[in-house]
Amino acid sequence: MTQPTIEIQIGDITTVDTEAIVNAANNRLWMGSGVAGAIKRAGGEEIEREAVAQGPIRVGEAVVTSAGRLPYRAVIHAAAMGYADDGSLIPATAEHVYAATRAALTRCAERGLRSVAFPALGTGVGGLDLATCARAMVRAVHDHAASGADLPQRIVFVVRNEEAAAAFRHAVAS
Repeated sequence: MTQPTIEIQIGDITTVDTEAIVNAANNRLWMGSGVAGAIKRAGGEEIEREAVAQGPIRVGEAVVTSAGRLPYRAVIHAAAMGYADDGSLIPATAEHVYAATRAALTRCAERGLRSVAFPALGTGVGGLDLATCARAMVRAVHDHAASGADLPQRIVFVVRNEEAAAAFRHAVAS
């Protein structure tokens, strides 16, 4: 069991040097604002069309699309939150973030992807606090590797600011 390399960067997920990026998705796979909006603006609406055609999915699941105009092998849409049939919000929880992270890592392994960039899942519209998110995501990375998966080998957490970076650094060090 080899643990992957974990990096933390402040910046724009659409410009990170990895083979794939993760979209902070909802279970309907609509790409509205936040990370999803940035990916759609940079990569093109075809990413959203491909994603929506595979949905809806359960919160905690992940699907893969092309990267449109972006220079990646794939965009992995990890649903850490969602919407119920009545339109009400299904907020992100530590369990949802953990499951969505594991699902995204599994999609990477299935496709032979060696490196992937993740945003802080569930912290925008999903409403989850950064520390809880970071702990769940880092635990998912360690558990994925402990399960015998050797891919991806490099995980980059791409966050918006120093506060988020500190939360991830603390989770990695714990």
